[in-house]
Amino acid sequence: MHPFMRQISVTYRCAMRYREHELADTGLAGCQTPYLMALYRHEGLTQEELARYLNVNKSSVTRQLAALEEKGYIRREADPQDRRSLLVYPTEKANELRDRMRHVLRDWSDYLTADFTEEERETLSRLMSRVAGRAEAYVKGDAD
Repeated sequence: MHPFMRQISVTYRCAMRYREHELADTGLAGCQTPYLMALYRHEGLTQEELARYLNVNKSSVTRQLAALEEKGYIRREADPQDRRSLLVYPTEKANELRDRMRHVLRDWSDYLTADFTEEERETLSRLMSRVAGRAEAYVKGDAD
């Protein structure tokens, strides 16, 4: 594995472990927090829209939403425009965690970049946005 990709992978796995540790009392798995964060930003997404938004496969969305629903963090409702689709919403229980989850995510980012200058943080953010953009373009078939 290329060192750059290994570094991204290690950082991602450590982030999941950090989130899981910091939110241990909630029963949330580290990999479930992106689902709730997406629903905080865009309530009422379909499972397919959520899969596209998070760049994960539909079976992962189905599994994670089932677990989140069982834990009382999301609810699914039939789409009035298309009865075959379910719209996903955070519950009040999930909404009560919104600020805490944002704080946990911000703390992780601050920890990772604690010894960076402001200029280095901005450069890293800009470069990682470009990397993510190219990755997403490839997945969508827009790669040059």
